[in-house]
Amino acid sequence: MNNCKGTKILLLLFILNTTLSFTQEKKEKSKEGWSKKGNISFLFNQSAFSDWVAGGQNNIAGNIGINYEFNYVKGNTTWNNKIIASYGLTKSKNTDFEKKTDDRFEFNSVVGIKAQNYWYYSVFVNFKTQFTKGYVYGKDINNTEVRTEYTNVMSPGYLSFGPGMLWEKNSNLKFNITPATGKLVFVNKDFTLPNGAYFGVEEGESTRFEFGLNASGYTKLNIMENVSIENILNLYANYLENVQNVDIDYTMNIVMKINKYLSTTFIFQTIYDDNAFKGFQIREVFGLGINYNF
Repeated sequence: MNNCKGTKILLLLFILNTTLSFTQEKKEKSKEGWSKKGNISFLFNQSAFSDWVAGGQNNIAGNIGINYEFNYVKGNTTWNNKIIASYGLTKSKNTDFEKKTDDRFEFNSVVGIKAQNYWYYSVFVNFKTQFTKGYVYGKDINNTEVRTEYTNVMSPGYLSFGPGMLWEKNSNLKFNITPATGKLVFVNKDFTLPNGAYFGVEEGESTRFEFGLNASGYTKLNIMENVSIENILNLYANYLENVQNVDIDYTMNIVMKINKYLSTTFIFQTIYDDNAFKGFQIREVFGLGINYNF
């Protein structure tokens, strides 16, 4: 899948869900002051085999996630903040190391001053990094599994910011466009490689500055009773280098509630960033979840 085709598919999927949101969501009357809500979830997967002729590996995996929002409304001013943090590990009988299935920390903040109807003048800040070391796995001359550290906290780390326009119908349907976005990429300079092969940062440097266009959208809707779908899409084009190579970060979360605390969750995420990897990175997680809302 090339970048252009992949972008079109993700945009069509996001637009479809946005259209469905329009048919279901009604305008909300915002209450002034602070509003806070969040969710803690634990997702568990396990497989076990004994004399199974078809083959298989015993494995166990777990993911923990936190999704927390704290928003403020006063007159014509809104301030929306969202924290997404998740971490997951899997361990298989036939591997020497436990391996990450997820490692993410993201903070997003958007201040808006009402312009007209659903439109706001906005300023946004977004920060992303990970919690622990990441490794590249391989085999040594004895065919023993080995690993080499490749990433860590703040390597990479991303900080984006800039003024733009926010369109917000309600808390479940909104998008923000920022045509003048500054972006800083932070890395450990000891990991850098020739020709900017390590997240686009030049060898021996610890930061990279970019300037471009950022567009982000968010939708959440109930597609049937006890089944919700959440879509988060972020696009970024760097004016200073290969503007046609649009960075994509798309996440879809489908939650099927069993009761107040139990649910089945499907997570799909794909990232395209040619400074990190020449192609689409894809992550899928499916399992039984324990949820606590607060």
